[in-house]
Amino acid sequence: MEPIVTIASGTVRGRTEAGVTRFLGVPYAAAPVGAKRFQLPEAAPAWDGVREATDMGATCAQSPYPAPIHALIGSDGIPGDEYLNANVWTPDPAASGLPVLVWIHGGAFVRGSNARAIYNGAAFARDGVVMVSINYRLGVSGFAAIEGAPLNRGLHDQIFALRWVRENIAAFGGDPDNVTIFGESAGGMSVAALIAAPQSTGLFRRAIMQSGNGSVAADAEDARRVAVALADELGIAPTAADFGKLGPDELRTAQNAVALAMMTDPDPQRWGTSVIGQGMGIMSLFPVIDDDIVPGAPTAVLAEHPERAVPLIAGTTAEEFRFFTVPTGITAAVTADTLPFVLTRYGIDPAVAQTYSAQRPDATPDEIFNAILTDWCFRAGTVDFAEANAAGAPTHVYEFAWPTGLPGLGACHVLEVPFVFDAIDDAHSLTGPNPPQSLADEIHAAWVAFATSGDPGWAAFDGETKRVRIFDTPESSTVEDLRSAELDALRQTIA
Repeated sequence: MEPIVTIASGTVRGRTEAGVTRFLGVPYAAAPVGAKRFQLPEAAPAWDGVREATDMGATCAQSPYPAPIHALIGSDGIPGDEYLNANVWTPDPAASGLPVLVWIHGGAFVRGSNARAIYNGAAFARDGVVMVSINYRLGVSGFAAIEGAPLNRGLHDQIFALRWVRENIAAFGGDPDNVTIFGESAGGMSVAALIAAPQSTGLFRRAIMQSGNGSVAADAEDARRVAVALADELGIAPTAADFGKLGPDELRTAQNAVALAMMTDPDPQRWGTSVIGQGMGIMSLFPVIDDDIVPGAPTAVLAEHPERAVPLIAGTTAEEFRFFTVPTGITAAVTADTLPFVLTRYGIDPAVAQTYSAQRPDATPDEIFNAILTDWCFRAGTVDFAEANAAGAPTHVYEFAWPTGLPGLGACHVLEVPFVFDAIDDAHSLTGPNPPQSLADEIHAAWVAFATSGDPGWAAFDGETKRVRIFDTPESSTVEDLRSAELDALRQTIA
């Protein structure tokens, strides 16, 4: 069956299989090529006739993940200029009033796309939700602070895409007044930024922040230091005019070189305190404070503007940072002797390890290290954002605690994603061979319920009880004030 729908820019033909209709690679904005790479997004040109929408569209140019990470989750790379595109899965394009979920992918703001198998929206459509996944500009194209170009172009793309959803989603059976945004990692950080951004008001009703952080936003002057380093690497002036003359391969090569330099020499005097501190040793290009769509770090903005809060789910995995340290061999190098030096490299007072060791008397030094970095990069910034949001709207917090079947990774970064999408059969390289379907059923159903009614099925979080839903087998549970002594100690060391 080949269903056809008409949207603002033209007519598209999708495909229906097993009761789910999908429309893939639909442009929501014009191709950002040449000088337009560093301008605000513009409407996609209208087309004549029927446009085929049965294959994934192009992805923003990017480098593959390093081999150990690639082995876990793969890499993205579909060539083409029209990479500002959306995929839509719907139970029935002829329906009306269906809840809508809009997925914002992760990848440290330099990698990722909406084309991943584990982002397949078929299970959401199967369960009565219209799901949309979007691409946005990444790396230099999306987030470099270049003279003569607007900041945060990648976030502008996301807002533009949400406006496209509001204008067009009814054609796919969705309710434009019942939209929930959700995203993981850089996508989760994007969710926090969109909640805080005044320009996003009215574009979505609810939000889900997976493995994000509400404190991520670089100072503009620090971000410009990174842009200058990129320009120096390319032998050009750090202006939109000069950057706009280059192709994606040249930009990507410079981006990789600067990221490597920052990793090997994380000197705040060279790169700026906010870039090193907020980049967390993982990110070199990410949202920048611009007095526009990013008026400050999202948590701080939300605390000042509780009226911007929306019903929210926010959470992390229990052992996020093992995703970054186990495959790369970093964990194996952490001993009782090296732990203080490694923590200092990340700007963390080694004294905090005493609190974590007291709370975890049987933990090895590498386990203490990964627990601290998990909290520093993800959990502290998630809990702080949840507390700010809870002042203005119902908020639910979770921790995904089931450990992967792969040795050493535990409940690592990204692991909850295939469970959320009920796509664990496409994720054995990350989950191991026998992930529990019952857990996928549970967490997927909670996301569907939240997108539909705002109630995921567990008690809300507040500043006193601080309830957290622990997703695990053989049974999930709700606890209060999860490991607060460790978070308190960590906040004191990095204040």
